[in-house]
Amino acid sequence: MENDSFPPPLKIGIAYNLQKGSSSGAEDMEAEYDSFETIKAIREALESAGLRAELLEADSEFIEKVKSAGVDLVFNIAEGTQGRGRESQIPAILSFLGIPFSGSDETTLAVSLDKALAKRYLSTYQITTPHYQYLKNPQARRNASLRFPLIVKPDSEGSGKGITELAVVENEEQLDGVLARNFSLYDEPMLLEEYIPGREFTVGILGNEDRLTVFEPMEICYLQQGIGNRIYSYRIKKNYRHYVKYQCPASLDPELCEFMKKTAKEIYQALECRDFSRIDFRLSEDETLYFIEINPLPGLAPNYSDYPMLAEFCGMDYRTLILSVLNSALVRYGMNPVALNRGDLP
Repeated sequence: MENDSFPPPLKIGIAYNLQKGSSSGAEDMEAEYDSFETIKAIREALESAGLRAELLEADSEFIEKVKSAGVDLVFNIAEGTQGRGRESQIPAILSFLGIPFSGSDETTLAVSLDKALAKRYLSTYQITTPHYQYLKNPQARRNASLRFPLIVKPDSEGSGKGITELAVVENEEQLDGVLARNFSLYDEPMLLEEYIPGREFTVGILGNEDRLTVFEPMEICYLQQGIGNRIYSYRIKKNYRHYVKYQCPASLDPELCEFMKKTAKEIYQALECRDFSRIDFRLSEDETLYFIEINPLPGLAPNYSDYPMLAEFCGMDYRTLILSVLNSALVRYGMNPVALNRGDLP
């Protein structure tokens, strides 16, 4: 018999793309997709708050599945399947159907995934970023004003995808080789960026408007020397315990720390991010802060992804983080947040 003292629990759909093994020549082709262990961890966090969770894989049948699921809100971590606007696919569908969802909307995700487009847009806010060039096809050539060393990145990828120990190039010959490889493997435009020697940081943000938390910056400290071991590549992310240590809060001058957090907040708000995001920076040897990229759909793999890791360093456990992201979305839609403390549950 149902207890009429409490409303029925919310039903939360989890939209995701799953790693299934790729036959592509690139080992990182599914780097952005989630393992089932991550999906399970999110589901357990939601269910621990008395919510009902429905798994909704973002495949060709997603529209039918989400329409029939009867969910109150979708907790979105789906990366999409193809194209530079792929992260927008599920949010666009949900917006079209009028179904509430967590995280940034389709426009923010599309602009942010395109690194060159995001940099161009943020430059109007006087956000400092390394000099860069967008190469649309293999016939494009480096602008002579770009100074070596340069770092080569697929323009619309995350999770270190397409970035190897060879990504930093010192001369034209190395550049031609990396570009030929990347265009062949990833079949998308490339971003050339002046490599910034120095320190690397990431800043996590949680919430919206007046309920915004900017976590303390986390520094990625490289354990081995050499440029190939001082970029946050897919290989290093995958085996981070062998290559890096994380320091959070980072050892920074208080004024510089506040400036980094302030800049992260400005970027978050300029791009109209919602609920949660992670912003990456490089700090040059003369202490100039450079924006590198933003991820408004950061990975949530427990004990692996940077976002939950930095949150935990700042005192927020995984369960609380997932429920806080959810609550940010619920409040944004005018819905009641769920209790974070187990003792407060009905």
